[in-house]
Amino acid sequence: MDKFLKGKLIGELEKILGPGNILHRGGEVAVYEYDASEERGKPDIVVFVYSTDQVSKVVKLASREGVPFVARGSGTGLSGGAVAARGGIVIEMSRMSKILEIDIPNQRAFVQPGVVNMALQNALSPYGFLYAPDPSSQIASSLGGNMAENAGGPHCLKYGVTTNHILGLEVVLPDGEVVELGGKALDMPGYDLVGIMVGSEGTLGITTKLIVRIIPKQEAVKTMLAIFDAAEGACQAVSDIIKSGIVPATIEMIDHTFIQAVEAYIHAGYPKDAEVVLLIELDGLKDEMERLSGCIADICKSNNVREMKVAQTESEREQLWVGRKKAYGSIARISRSRVIDDIVVPRTRLPEMMRRAVEIGRKHSLLVGNIAHAGDGNLHPVVFYDDAIPGQKEKAFTAAREILNACAELEGTISGEHGIGLDKIKAMPLVLSREDMEAMMKIKKAFDPDDLCNPGKIFPADVYSKVVASQWNLNGMKVRTK
Repeated sequence: MDKFLKGKLIGELEKILGPGNILHRGGEVAVYEYDASEERGKPDIVVFVYSTDQVSKVVKLASREGVPFVARGSGTGLSGGAVAARGGIVIEMSRMSKILEIDIPNQRAFVQPGVVNMALQNALSPYGFLYAPDPSSQIASSLGGNMAENAGGPHCLKYGVTTNHILGLEVVLPDGEVVELGGKALDMPGYDLVGIMVGSEGTLGITTKLIVRIIPKQEAVKTMLAIFDAAEGACQAVSDIIKSGIVPATIEMIDHTFIQAVEAYIHAGYPKDAEVVLLIELDGLKDEMERLSGCIADICKSNNVREMKVAQTESEREQLWVGRKKAYGSIARISRSRVIDDIVVPRTRLPEMMRRAVEIGRKHSLLVGNIAHAGDGNLHPVVFYDDAIPGQKEKAFTAAREILNACAELEGTISGEHGIGLDKIKAMPLVLSREDMEAMMKIKKAFDPDDLCNPGKIFPADVYSKVVASQWNLNGMKVRTK
């Protein structure tokens, strides 16, 4: 961005937001050039917003000047979705963090996008309610980001992912217009524009308010740890549990590599010599817990489970869950750096996918660990490497791409909940035809004809160049072609 335009923008942004809410110096904005992925993109300006009106005014200014803009929440994304790929303005949403209303009779909550997932859970708990989507990053990730990526979490097996719990949105469109989509009531007439926005990775507009579904806590919860000496037995147990008609709240799988790291980090009580553990949780009527847990234990025994542990107290249950929730935090115990994949395969293909991921790592002399939302086939292979060793980073990224190829070969897909962002653009042709991608890009163009709203994400460059008329120069400045 040239100095004249940058100075002009800063002056106008100060009028909208006040001078204390704008960062533009090199060291200041460098903090916002990355998320939790390996992707990088330095913004020219970062602004902090507190209201829908401010977001609208900032977007109108950016649109008028042809400057790209990106909404950013907590920065916990794993695909580069909040990275300013073409510079411009990062609109930091984390200060829009109010829970506006909790409507218990209608089982709804109204929140701003900067509300952290766990903050909403804590606010609902005294009423005996919860918000079902619970990504492992829930202690830090924002609901706006969860919505943008259509986050899942351990309990998505029974309760569904974010899109199943978002009923309405207030959105600032790429020209600055504010619209309300969906609403408090179910089955709003017209096109499902809420459904289009959820999972669109911030490329169609900026969400400034969410109406979410909240549900009562179940009467009883039972949490079990099934310990296996072979991944095949654990995966078959998962399939057999689902086949039996039992729908647990969650079935999480953690492999030997992560068990070692978790125990060194958090001491969750996972046996270090196990090949795989399943964290299985039932919820529902108290009278059903013993029967259902007995059925699950029998299924696990028929698949050569070594041992079944059942949490007897709430503190024991919490300790088992801390191990799963802190698994990513334990990565530093294994290596300096990592590449996290996010894939989904049919449940019956999980053992093969896990095996192939490990084999791909070995081929490149790298360690691969696996964590899975096993109940729905969502697997997170993690490729570990040391960026201080020349060539290891390149090997790690090659291995990660080969894992995506293997996933596609097993009839899977390349993202379950982390999104495409910048990280997986090159892998999109593995699962979507060019015609499919061009159709999606036409939706992008309908919402964002000037290609300013989080540009350069999700779709390969050749699809972009065919569908979107605008071009960009090397400085990230938009060159108008019409």
